[in-house]
Amino acid sequence: MSHNSFGHLFRVTTWGESHGPAIGAVVDGCPPRLALSEADLQPWLDRRRPGQSRFTTQRQEPDQVRILSGVFEGMTTGTPIALVIDNVDQRSKDYGEIAQRFRPGHADLTYELKYGIRDYRGGGRSSARETAMRVAAGGVARLVLGAAVRIRAALVQMGPHRIDRARWDWEEVSRNPFFCPDPVAAAQWEEYLSAVRKAGSSCGAVIEVVAEGVPPGLGAPVYAKLDADIAAALMSINAVKGVEIGDGFAAAALTGEGNADEMAMDDGRVAFASNHAGGILGGISTSQPVVARFAVKPTSSILAPRHSVDRAGNPVEIVTKGRHDPCVGIRAVPVGEAMLACVLADHLLRHRAQNPDAPSEARLPRN
Repeated sequence: MSHNSFGHLFRVTTWGESHGPAIGAVVDGCPPRLALSEADLQPWLDRRRPGQSRFTTQRQEPDQVRILSGVFEGMTTGTPIALVIDNVDQRSKDYGEIAQRFRPGHADLTYELKYGIRDYRGGGRSSARETAMRVAAGGVARLVLGAAVRIRAALVQMGPHRIDRARWDWEEVSRNPFFCPDPVAAAQWEEYLSAVRKAGSSCGAVIEVVAEGVPPGLGAPVYAKLDADIAAALMSINAVKGVEIGDGFAAAALTGEGNADEMAMDDGRVAFASNHAGGILGGISTSQPVVARFAVKPTSSILAPRHSVDRAGNPVEIVTKGRHDPCVGIRAVPVGEAMLACVLADHLLRHRAQNPDAPSEARLPRN
C-alpha cells in the first residue's frame, strides 16, 4: 500500500492497523531547537481518545504517545520524529462474522478489489484508529506554527440538526461531549443521538475548523493553493464526504457584491469588512481567519441488518457487532484541527523558504 504520507517540507507518514500491536507516525521536516516532549502532544490525543462518553466507541485506549527519535535533551534535532501508540484494547473476535462479508458504505469492498486482501479486524488501515497519529503529528505542527496561530474546531451540525450561530460560544466546546459551541443545540443533540444509538444506527455531522493568526502569503497560485491542500487533507480523514472553504457552496447563492470582502486600511494594515473567502484568495492566505468545514457520513458499522454480498458473490444479510461510534464526527473534531495544523505548518515552512523577508501582517509594501 502506497501513499501513506502527506506534506512537503513538513511531511507526515503514518503506519499501523486498528487491531495491530501499535500505530505510529514519522514527522519529517520539523525545524530544530523546538521544545518537545510527550506532554506537549498528549492533551491533543486525550481530546480524541475513545470511550470518554456513551456517545463514542467504548473501546478503552489510553492513547499514550511515545517519542522514539528526533528529540534530544527536550529539543527537536531537525531529524525525523518517530511517534508510537500501543493498541491495548482490541477485540478482533467481534469481527469474525464479517471476515467474508462486505459492509455497505464501508471500504471493505474497495480494499478487497484493490489489494485482493484486507484486514477485517476493525477495518485495519481504513479504521479511524489511524487518525490518532494525525492528532499526534498535529501537536508537533502546532509547535512549528507557534503561539500566534490558534486552531480550533467545533461540531456545527449533527444529523439534520444545526447550531444557532447567534449562540456560538467557544467556551461551550469543552463543556459538552459533542464539541458543540451552542449549549442549546448540545442538549438537543444528546436526546437525538441517544435515540440513534439505542436504535443501533448512526448519523453524520459537519465540523467547522478555524485558524486565527495565520500570516498572509501562505500558499501559491495554481498547483499549490492553500485551500486545495486544506481540502485534500480534510478529505483524507475517514468518512469525510465533503469539504468547503469560507462560505463554500453557500457562495453560489450570493451576488458579486455580497460575496466580495471589502477592504480598507486600518493603522497601516489591510482590513476586511467580512470573510466570505475563508481567509484565502487565489490560493494564498490573506491574514484573516482560515475557515473550513467538512461533512462526515454516518458510521457504516451498525447493528441494523443490511443487504450485501460475501467474497464468493453470494447475497447475505450483515450486522456489524463490536464497539463503534454512533456519530464518528464527534471525534473527528480534533482530527480536523490536526490536519489543518499540519497543512499550515507545511505551507509556513515553504513560504519562509521562498520569502524569508515576507511580512507577518497584511501590510502593503511602500513604493
